[in-house]
Amino acid sequence: MEPSNLKKGIQIFLAIGLVAVGIRTLLIFRERHETAPKPQQNAALDADDYVVPHKLHAYDLKSAREGLKNTPVWARAGYGVAYYPYNAATKRADFSHQAGLLAPLEQLQVTDIVLDRAPGSGVGEWQGAPDARFRVHSDQQQVMAVFSKGGKQFAFPAGTANNGDYHLFLDDLLFIQDPRQLYKHWPAQTWQAIEQHQVKPGMNQLEVSFAVGVPDGASDPTDQENTTYHYPNNGNPLRVAFENGKATQVTPEQTSDKQ
Repeated sequence: MEPSNLKKGIQIFLAIGLVAVGIRTLLIFRERHETAPKPQQNAALDADDYVVPHKLHAYDLKSAREGLKNTPVWARAGYGVAYYPYNAATKRADFSHQAGLLAPLEQLQVTDIVLDRAPGSGVGEWQGAPDARFRVHSDQQQVMAVFSKGGKQFAFPAGTANNGDYHLFLDDLLFIQDPRQLYKHWPAQTWQAIEQHQVKPGMNQLEVSFAVGVPDGASDPTDQENTTYHYPNNGNPLRVAFENGKATQVTPEQTSDKQ
């Protein structure tokens, strides 16, 4: 998904087993990308619209491994992709114990791309967008990206495979270029807020997503430039009001365990 579409708003979020977070994020990214209105040719473009991140264009395990070999990556869908403990000996992820969520712009080194069994048994289904359903069959496998953190190995969902037919989501979930270089035209104070996971008035929707992750809903999804988005923010929820695509008001919310 291109940054200009990310700015228009993104939605997410855990259905089958626990891997649905990652896959569901992708489905909604794609749905937004396909349905978001295209800017008119005579409309003024800002500097973000000229940023075109490189993509892997991987089509199977081998091409994904080769594309990510010795390449650092950065999480593109902050707090929208779950990761799980990974056993290198069995090449299996423990889907029963979610280890965490990839943080916004978290830097990783993917060490392997593997096939794993899909969680659950039989046929499952979830709804990722009003017109998009994703069905997992017992013969479908999960593509997992393996990485190390704190001396331990983990894996997150990076696609599916069914009888040799691969659907990889790496380009939607990861940057393969340093976002700080891609968006080096942003002011230093903006990057400081992003690195501190703070939202400041005047930040655009892409900058906000880099700071606190992807939102899971909007007060008015029909007007994505002028609406209020809800950001789960890894348990520290925020409501951010936007006017003309710029943050105007940031309201922290209390969760039930903090009341």
